[in-house]
Amino acid sequence: MNKVFSILFFVLIISIGLFQYIRNSEPSINYERFNLVSPGVLRTPDKRFEDLKDYPFTPNYLTIGDTRIHYIDEGPKDGQIVYLLHGEPTWSYLFRKMIPTLVNEGFRVIAPDMVGFGKSDKYISTDDYSHQMHVEKMTQLIVELDLKNITAHFHDWGGPVGFRVLAEEPNRFDRVIATNTSLPATGRGFMNDLRSYLLWPIFKFTIWLQGPATWEEFIGGDGFTNWIRYSTYTDNIDVGGIMQILGSVTYEESLAYEAPYPNASYKAGAQIFPYLIPSELRKNEMAYREVLEKWNKPFLIANSDNDPVTGNNPEIVELLKRIPTAQEIVIRGPGHFVQEEAGPEYAQLIIDFINGNPEGFTVEKKVLDMNFKDFVGLPKNTLDRVEPNEIYKLNLPIPRPKKSSRDKHPLSNK
Repeated sequence: MNKVFSILFFVLIISIGLFQYIRNSEPSINYERFNLVSPGVLRTPDKRFEDLKDYPFTPNYLTIGDTRIHYIDEGPKDGQIVYLLHGEPTWSYLFRKMIPTLVNEGFRVIAPDMVGFGKSDKYISTDDYSHQMHVEKMTQLIVELDLKNITAHFHDWGGPVGFRVLAEEPNRFDRVIATNTSLPATGRGFMNDLRSYLLWPIFKFTIWLQGPATWEEFIGGDGFTNWIRYSTYTDNIDVGGIMQILGSVTYEESLAYEAPYPNASYKAGAQIFPYLIPSELRKNEMAYREVLEKWNKPFLIANSDNDPVTGNNPEIVELLKRIPTAQEIVIRGPGHFVQEEAGPEYAQLIIDFINGNPEGFTVEKKVLDMNFKDFVGLPKNTLDRVEPNEIYKLNLPIPRPKKSSRDKHPLSNK
């Protein structure tokens, strides 16, 4: 009997050890099949970007940490640098109407795609994205390319990221033009210092309490809150639909904005970006105190009068006036994505700013080629508008894990 128990105990120990080995061993991953470049990091196939209208620019890449960053580098290498930083939910495609004008005037244009956007690599998990991560990646890009004497244009989320990059490397920048953006912060004083720590958890609780917003609620609601509720909770953020509504782009152009995303698993960066807006208020405040409030170089606020972001939230514009050299002009006509509605005119504004005589301008507001009601009520799920890649042909959707995926293997052949 003792011999039988000994054998059973031995078998049990071996079984437990084998189970733990199988459980902890790394699964075999077919990286090419799923467009993975490393665990938790996706790379959009190049063919997704073939034949994009008015986007003939040669791609350039720089590997920073675990991701490859794409950037446009057009114009003479010895030309004065104009640095264009996009926001949510766009990529360097946003600047295609501006770049020719700038290059023709002899400027060197650098326009990166942030991680999760455009031709840059994309984390699968939303937990891998943070404000700080974007700041670090974009700062390192500027340092490794050794960019100096920069004229920077920040738009939308390009502002919160770009201003923090400027705070890290202020001597590399000569001037800044900010359009329809800001750097959220709480201001000076004990109570404001306290708020800088408390507002982020309060904000997260509020969004959780309110729950998801539908596409219809986002488009027809109060803007900011519903935008965050929609983007945070949706399974597949409709990037193309957003650009049609807010950017007045054509259907063909909306597909170009969807090009970086073969399916929803590539969209974690675009999905989480709005939610992160108040996530680092303390760091933003210190950027103001340590660098921006001491800025003595040209700084221009150039907002469009039909922008729902700055138009409905004037206090965020006032924040930028903490910068001593801030000037303000108005672009009349366009909405939030002025680069789409008035690209050449905006490029000329940058040139005039560099030359010391920036002035506002007026363009006719673009009208959508379909009625507003035609958007509301449609599912606007871009899966039925974008040509599927091999993953869909194989009917093997990529799961998006809740937790960080860089130290795990969410995909395998098993």
